Amino acid sequence: MAATRSSDDGIDSGRDNAGAREESLRMVSSAPMGDEPVSDEELRPHALDGFIGQPRLKAQLQLFLDAARKRDVPPDHILLAGPPGLGKTTLAMIVANELGVPIRVTSGPAILHAGDLASILSSLDTGEVLFIDEIHRLPRAAEELLYIAMEDFRVDVMVGKGPGASSIPLTLPRFTVVGATTREGMLPAPLRARFGFTAHLDFYPHDELERLVERSAGVLGITLGPGAAAELALRSRGTPRIANRLLRRVRDWAIVHDLGVIGQKDVHDALALYQIDSEGLDRLDIAVLKAIVTSFQGGPVGLNNLAAMVGEEAETVETVCEPYLVREGFLVRTPKGRVATRRAWTHLGLDPDMDPADGAERDVSKLF
Repeated sequence: MAATRSSDDGIDSGRDNAGAREESLRMVSSAPMGDEPVSDEELRPHALDGFIGQPRLKAQLQLFLDAARKRDVPPDHILLAGPPGLGKTTLAMIVANELGVPIRVTSGPAILHAGDLASILSSLDTGEVLFIDEIHRLPRAAEELLYIAMEDFRVDVMVGKGPGASSIPLTLPRFTVVGATTREGMLPAPLRARFGFTAHLDFYPHDELERLVERSAGVLGITLGPGAAAELALRSRGTPRIANRLLRRVRDWAIVHDLGVIGQKDVHDALALYQIDSEGLDRLDIAVLKAIVTSFQGGPVGLNNLAAMVGEEAETVETVCEPYLVREGFLVRTPKGRVATRRAWTHLGLDPDMDPADGAERDVSKLF
C-alpha cells in the first residue's frame, strides 16, 4: 500500500506543479502569485463579521468558536476544504484572531520529514493554532506522527539509531490544527477522522463577489462607479482571489488614465486589454473552445489532440482550463472525448446547428 501511495503522490505532485506553472501566468488563476502576499494580507478581514460570503459556514464556525471560548479550552481541530482562492487561509487567520492566540503557518510540501513536523509541534504553546496548508501533501511518516499529536497531544521522539534506538514520549500542550486542502479525497481516512469540524467552501455567487469587490476597493482607496463592481464580479469565476487580482489591474488602468472614478466601461476596457471576457474566460479558455468548435466540429475530441491543437500540455488543459469550463457549462467530458456545449457555440458567436467551416447544417442530436 505504501508503494502505491508514493507512486500516486508523485503523479499528482507532477500534475500539480505543471498546473501551478501555467496558473501563475494567468490573470484568472486562483493560485497565489509571487507579487501579491502583501496586498492579499491588506485585503483579508480579521474577524468573521468582516468575512463576506459563505453564510452557512460562518454561522457554523462562529458557534464552534463561541462554544470553545465559553468552555475555556482550545477548540477541536478544523479542516477547511475547497478549491483554491476561496478564503481557506483567511479563515485560518480569523480563527486564531477570534480565539486571541498565535498562529503557526506551514504547508504539507514544506514538511519533508517527520522530524520537521515534530520540531514544529514541540515548540507550540498552549492554545496555539497550527495552520497546515495543502495538508493532503504531507509525507506518510509525518501524517502518522500527526495522528498521535492531534488525538493524544504527544509525539514520540526517536533517540539514537539502529538496535540501540529508543523512543521518548514528549507531552504536548493542547493546540488546534487547522488544515486546508484543495483535494479532500486525497486525505487518508484516519487523518480526516481526527478533525472535529470540517468546513466546505463553495464558489461565490455574483452578488457576494460584488460586495467583496466593493469592500476591497474601499481598502485600496479605489472609487467605483455604478456597475463597476458588478462587472468585475461577473468576470471573477466565483473566486475572491481572482476578484481582488482583477481589481488591482483595473486600478492600474485607472492610474495610467488619470481616472478618479472607475466606471463599468473602464472595467470592460481594462480587462479587454488582458483578454478576459464577460464570462471570465481568458485567451487559453477561448483557444480551447475554438479548437473544439472550429477544428473538431464541436467534438468529441481526445485530450491529447486538443492539447496539441492549442499548443499546451495535456495536463495544463485538463487541470487549468477544463474545471471552470465544465462547471460553467461550456464543455462536457464524455467517454469519447470533450464536447463543446451549445453555450460554448453561442458564446463564440456561432450557430451550433451549422458547420462553422461551410455553413451546412449539422446533426447535433447525438452531441447535446
